[in-house]
Amino acid sequence: MRGLVQRVGRAEVRSRTSADDPFELAGAIGPGLCVFVGVTHDDTPDHADRLAAKLWGLRILDDRDGVMNRSLSDTAAARQSAEVLVVSQFTLYGDARKGRRPSWIGAARPEHAEPLVDRLVAQLREAGATVETGIFQTEMEVDLTNDGPVTLMLEI
Repeated sequence: MRGLVQRVGRAEVRSRTSADDPFELAGAIGPGLCVFVGVTHDDTPDHADRLAAKLWGLRILDDRDGVMNRSLSDTAAARQSAEVLVVSQFTLYGDARKGRRPSWIGAARPEHAEPLVDRLVAQLREAGATVETGIFQTEMEVDLTNDGPVTLMLEI
């Protein structure tokens, strides 16, 4: 399971099910983390739980001195909003080592991936985060302001 994490000042995702439909807002957050999540074939619920725990405790939010020393957990404990936007993104398992057209063989099928992304979201909410999401298996547009910029790739 992979998570591409960006610390953001704000982020939103719009979604549509067909090219004939307009994009509609699916989720939006203020300051927090935008996490693009990729699932592969051998990922399990334990992987989702471990990624959620890693995200909850990841110290990439600024403290009062502007040092990356706070986590979502710290933010929630201070009774401040701990916001996360989770967007499923199978392309994180794209393999472009050969040729010019990426292979998607490493990405899990939707029926395997969706429950694991849902579990990740549920674990973050249970921990105390305010979580917004995209809509699985739709075309999405993500608009965000990367704060820092801070971007990390997590692999569980």
